[in-house]
Amino acid sequence: MTGPVPARAPGRGQRFARPLLIAFLVAAAVDLAGLLAGAETAHLVAKPLLMPLLAAYAMARGGPRTLIAALLFGWGGDTLLLPDHDLAFLLGMGSFAAGHICYLRLFGRRRAPVSAGLGYAVVLAAFLVLIWPDLPADLRVPLTGYSLLLTAMAWRAGALGRLTALGGALFLLSDALIATGIADWPQLPAPDFWVMLTYIAAQALLTAGILATGAKAPDDGPGAYRERSISG
Repeated sequence: MTGPVPARAPGRGQRFARPLLIAFLVAAAVDLAGLLAGAETAHLVAKPLLMPLLAAYAMARGGPRTLIAALLFGWGGDTLLLPDHDLAFLLGMGSFAAGHICYLRLFGRRRAPVSAGLGYAVVLAAFLVLIWPDLPADLRVPLTGYSLLLTAMAWRAGALGRLTALGGALFLLSDALIATGIADWPQLPAPDFWVMLTYIAAQALLTAGILATGAKAPDDGPGAYRERSISG
């Protein structure tokens, strides 16, 4: 189903949209299956491919530049979090934070549900109070600042509809699972699988919602994506 006519004719890249989406889904399946099977090599190969493929799909669909940037900042975070090193973790968190700022620009000044904002604020405050004593001292402040930004993004995502609202919520859940691992809280079986499942779904839903609504940031220019179809 296709909505209003796009502001500009589809580019040649449209023909690559579906193959790129399929490639993203295959990479996601390989990554998740590798995590379940304990095949570390599959995870190391597939994880860095996820966001570039999703960004390429969004680009082929004529998506806004700010969305492409958000996904590529996610790719930066993905790759920086692969090594088990404190500096790499902080740099990766910074890259994800830049991606959240891109998403916030895309959501603009559209109204998000106030009740959802209050709910997110209560959950965040309770979570930080509970997890604070168990976090490494040098990560408490950076993680708190990042959590505030991520929660703001998750709340504001509701301004574009259910797809982005769910994407924002899953992004918050994914990073909360990472935080509980850092704090050495009890974990679900195959914890990395659940982290990646919620993260992949979050980025895909945010992308789908933004493409469906034609949202763009002020600096995306007059030729930015305007089509409301998500058929690919």
